Amino acid sequence: MPLLVKICGLKTMRDVDAAIGAGADMIGVVFFPKSPRNVSLATACALSGRACGRAGVVALAVDPDDDFVAAIMANLKPDLIQLHGAETPERVADIRHRFSVRVMKAIGVGSAEDLAQVPAYAAVSDMLLVDAKPPKTPDGLPGGNGLTFDWRLVAGLDPGRPVMLSGGLHPGNVAEAIRLTRLNGVDVSSGVESSPGRKDPDKIRAFVEAARLTEAEGVW
Repeated sequence: MPLLVKICGLKTMRDVDAAIGAGADMIGVVFFPKSPRNVSLATACALSGRACGRAGVVALAVDPDDDFVAAIMANLKPDLIQLHGAETPERVADIRHRFSVRVMKAIGVGSAEDLAQVPAYAAVSDMLLVDAKPPKTPDGLPGGNGLTFDWRLVAGLDPGRPVMLSGGLHPGNVAEAIRLTRLNGVDVSSGVESSPGRKDPDKIRAFVEAARLTEAEGVW
């Protein structure tokens, strides 16, 4: 399958235009009040309308309850829900089947031991995302922290589901990440920003271009 490129944490029409204009396959909207990338459901719907037919829309939620998932599905109708909290495999399966939605489960990776949970989540998800394990602080974010992890831990990871790489990616290191891990896609948020929550169109273009040039090398 072609390399998937996702630009996450978009907040404005300008962000959407920059991501799609650069050639991203997916855009992500974040529903997490502590995040500088958090948007309202109404804003997310407007951004999704801008992307309609041009890129997939991913709704990122953190341990959402059924009422919130229902609201997302009724209003936004995303192509994927990205679960980025402490959802158990059972909860992932429940959301996927109850709401008939494709699910991508994020797994925080800090050491090889963290990969032991991959098979259980792969069995109940449509896609997986491996991200840097978040810091254990009261105000810590589950993602979008600009942190990397040892990519060698996930090199060639193939759990029978597409896997995207996230965590500290930016235009200067995405090529190396793709070559080393050979995963199905890359996901960036803080790495294409000028300040937390403010996307930089030039960085978005540079990120997508670097990813596509690496894809064209055929080493991925």
